[in-house]
Amino acid sequence: MIFDCHTHLFLPGQVGGEWKAAAKRAWNVDDVIATEEQHHESVKDFDGAIVLAFDATAVGAHVPNEDVARYCATAPGKLFGFASVDPNRPNAARLLEEAISEYKLCGLKLGPIYQNFYPNDKQHYAFYAKANELKLPIMWHQGTSFIPEGYLDASRPVELDPIARTFPDLKMIIAHMGHPWIDECISVVRKNPNVYMDMSALGSRPWQFYNALVSAMEYGVTHKILFGSDFPFFTTQKTIDLFRNVNQFAKGTTLPQIPDQVIEDIIHRNTPELLGLV
Repeated sequence: MIFDCHTHLFLPGQVGGEWKAAAKRAWNVDDVIATEEQHHESVKDFDGAIVLAFDATAVGAHVPNEDVARYCATAPGKLFGFASVDPNRPNAARLLEEAISEYKLCGLKLGPIYQNFYPNDKQHYAFYAKANELKLPIMWHQGTSFIPEGYLDASRPVELDPIARTFPDLKMIIAHMGHPWIDECISVVRKNPNVYMDMSALGSRPWQFYNALVSAMEYGVTHKILFGSDFPFFTTQKTIDLFRNVNQFAKGTTLPQIPDQVIEDIIHRNTPELLGLV
């Protein structure tokens, strides 16, 4: 199995405002677009993918739940849609339940640095309780980003530890291994049985990626790393190629090597089964 746990749609008009301006500064791109056709091309040769909605109007991005659901319905059993609801919205728990009921989505995407909220604020615990009740895994962007308006101090992986302790059966994934707080992410994942991390987008920083995997090996948590690309920023195949080249820094040195078995186990991880999607 090769299953991409972290992909996006960004249809025309869904990214604007501060997000678009910040992306121009960070990446020198005029727009962030990921059409259904482009997504299909990235995952067509693989076993499936999670597709993330994105309710982040605070920074100018809104990928509606219904758009993700409509696209995922074109490939049931292969594409799995995750809803997104800004926890700051009135009746956020009710909106989440309605999205799951109406659109048949199977997870939740949250990003404090994009939605401007503090994960451990007790006012949001009813929202997490609803996700727990609905047995929805939560994908967290719990790491840095390029958006100036985002709450960086809300984005550290350790913010999730009290939530994991309160809801020990709630499955959560920390995206991008919580970069740059990778060891902090590893410490949260190691102590909480139902918290995982994905390695999406780290291929763009190969030295950081290599060190992240060395640290995960030293802490014995490589089995809790999920494979993901962060499409459209990387395709699924490009991520595989970068991952299989992660030992470039160790060649001809005494630096530790990431064993091929560790790399292939992550690439072939059965994420749908781990997260209860099937």
